[in-house]
Amino acid sequence: MNTPNEMDPTEVKRVRLQVLVREHRDLDDAISALQERGTADPLALRRLKKQKLSLKDRIAVLEDQITPDIIA
Repeated sequence: MNTPNEMDPTEVKRVRLQVLVREHRDLDDAISALQERGTADPLALRRLKKQKLSLKDRIAVLEDQITPDIIA
C-alpha cells in the first residue's frame, strides 16, 4: 500500500508537531526579548501572544490525534 517514499500519517503528524513546538518556543523567546527591551509595541506583543496561543491549541489537537484514547 505505502511505497517506501511515503510516510505513515502518524509520522507526518509527529513531524508537524515538532515544527509547531519549535515555532511556539521561538515565539516565546521573541516575546520575552521584546518585553525585556521595554520599548515593545503593545499591539505587536498582543498579536504575538495570540499567535502563540493559536499554536498551543494546534499542538494540543495534534497531540490528541497522535496519542490514542485509552479508557481504563
